[in-house]
Amino acid sequence: MNALTAAHRSLRMGTRVLVRSLASGRTVIVRINDRGPARRDRLIDLSRAAARRIGLSGIGRIEMRVLGADDDAAADARAPAGRARAD
Repeated sequence: MNALTAAHRSLRMGTRVLVRSLASGRTVIVRINDRGPARRDRLIDLSRAAARRIGLSGIGRIEMRVLGADDDAAADARAPAGRARAD
């Protein structure tokens, strides 16, 4: 909850993801450490600290970019804009 982490359905644990709020334009880098979100209309669930860093409260529109995993060379993949939930 207080770390810069997130939950994603399919990305490997430890993957780093750049998340940008479409409302504020602010960004945060999070590490995937959990599975989720359960709802199909959301791309990612952010920890409270990560959401606060980009000015997100509740559900908001974001854009995300996969940076890579701890043990990988950086993969460069973009996800379409979607919704995120702040835990």
